[in-house]
Amino acid sequence: MSPDPLPACLPFAARGVARPIRVAARARGASAGLAALTLAALALLAGCATMAAPDRALPETPVPAAWSEARAADTAEPSSASPAARAADLAQWWRNFDDPELASLVARALEVNTSVRSAQAALAQARAVRDVQAAGLLPSVDGSASAQRARPAGGDASNRFQAGLDASWELDVFGRNRAALEAAEADARAAQAGLADVQVSLAAEVALAYLELRGLQGRLEIARRNLAAQNETLQLAQWRAQAGLTTSVEVEQARAAAEQTAAQVPTLETGIAQARHALAVLTGQAAGASQPALEAARPVPRPAADLALAIPAETLRQRPDVRQAEERIAGALARVSQADAARYPSFRLGGSIGLSALTLSGLGGSAAIVNSLLAGLSIPFFDGGALQAQVRAQEAALEQARVGYQATVLNALKEVEDALVALRGDRERLARLQNAADAAANAALLAQNRYASGLIDFQVVLDTQRTLLNTQDSVASTLANVSADHVRLYKALGGGWK
Repeated sequence: MSPDPLPACLPFAARGVARPIRVAARARGASAGLAALTLAALALLAGCATMAAPDRALPETPVPAAWSEARAADTAEPSSASPAARAADLAQWWRNFDDPELASLVARALEVNTSVRSAQAALAQARAVRDVQAAGLLPSVDGSASAQRARPAGGDASNRFQAGLDASWELDVFGRNRAALEAAEADARAAQAGLADVQVSLAAEVALAYLELRGLQGRLEIARRNLAAQNETLQLAQWRAQAGLTTSVEVEQARAAAEQTAAQVPTLETGIAQARHALAVLTGQAAGASQPALEAARPVPRPAADLALAIPAETLRQRPDVRQAEERIAGALARVSQADAARYPSFRLGGSIGLSALTLSGLGGSAAIVNSLLAGLSIPFFDGGALQAQVRAQEAALEQARVGYQATVLNALKEVEDALVALRGDRERLARLQNAADAAANAALLAQNRYASGLIDFQVVLDTQRTLLNTQDSVASTLANVSADHVRLYKALGGGWK
C-alpha cells in the first residue's frame, strides 16, 4: 500500500519536508482582516488535497466452526449457554474446583503480583499518553507577566510593566493530530488487553502450582505407605532368615527395595517445598514465608463436570491476547495515516493580547492594550524522501501487526486443541491406571500372605510391591494432570478476566 501523490493544485510540493516554506500573515488592530483573508485562502488550498485510505479490515485467518476434539470436554458438543453466561463462568473459573484455598491464592495473586502491578502501570502510562495527544487538538494558552527597570548610560532610569496572554492552535486540516490520538487510544486499549492477558496467565500459573503441590503431597503419602509395607516385608524376611526358612539374599533384596522407595521421599519433599516457594512469590511473599494452609496434605481438587466450551470464533473474541493484537493493528493503521498526513501542509493560528505601560497604574488605560494575530503555513517542499520513507516504515509496521495477529489467532486455536487432546488422553489413562492400581493392590496383598505361609518365592513379593508403588504413583500424577489440563483449557478459552 503506497500513499497517494500530493495533489496537482500544489505544484511546488514534494514528498516530505526538509526545509519547509512558511507563509505568515500578521495583523495588528485593523490588519486583522488580512489574516482572515489569508486563512480562508489556506483552507481553500487545503481542501484540494486527498489522503490515502489504508485498508482497515483484519487479515483473514482460518477459523474452524467447531473444535476437532470437542468430545474431550465434559460436554460432547459446544455448550448451549449464552456467550454472556459462558464469559461469566470463565471469568472466575477457579471457583469450579470448589477449593477455598485455591480461590484465595488466585485472588491474592491478582491483587499483589508484581506482573499485574507492572501491567497496571503500563496501562496508566498509555492512558496518560492518550490524554497528551488529546490535548494537542485543543488551543494552548499561556500567561505571562514581567517588570523591567533600565538605566541607559548618562540617562534617567525607566520602568516597563507587561502582562498578557499568548494563544496558539494548530489547525488539523489533514488529520495528523487526530490520527496520533487514534493511535494513542489504540495503544491504551492494547495496554488494557495486555493487563487482562497477564491476569489470565497469572491465574493459570497459580492454579498449576497449587495442583502440583497437592499432587506431590499425594505422591509423598503413597511413597510413605508403600515404604511402611516394604519395611514390614523386610522384617518378615529377617524373621524367616533367623528361623532358617530362607537365606540372607531375600533379606538384602527386601532392604534394597525399601531403600529405593525411601530415596523417593526427599525428592518429593523437595518438589513440595519448591511448589510452596512458587506460590509464595506469585502471591507477593518471600519464598520462605510461612504458609500454614499449604502444609497439610489435601487431595487434588477436581473441577466441576459442566465445562462450558465456547465455539472457536467466540473463544477468539474473549481471549485478551487476540484483542491486544487487534488493537495493535488499529494503532498501526492510525500511524500510517499520521505519517501520510505529515506530507501535507500544516496550518497554525497564534495570537496574543496584553498590557504594556511604563507604570503599574498605566496598565489600566486603553492605550496600554497590545494585541497581535499570526497565521502560519508550512508546506512540504523537499526532504530527500524522508517523509515518504516514514510512510513506508509505518506500512511495514502495519504488516508486522497483521502477521502478528494471524500468529496470535493460530496459536490460540492450537492451545485449545492441545488442551482438549491432553484432557481426553489423560482421562483415558487415569481410568486404566486406576484399574491397574486396584489389581496391583490385590496382588500385593495376596503375595504378602502367601509368602508369609511359605507358598511363593520372595521375588514375587518384591515384584508386586514394586508394581503397586508405580501404579499408585502414576494414578496420583495423572489425577493432578487431569486437573491441570482443565486449567490449561480454561486459559486457552480466555478465562480469568472480566
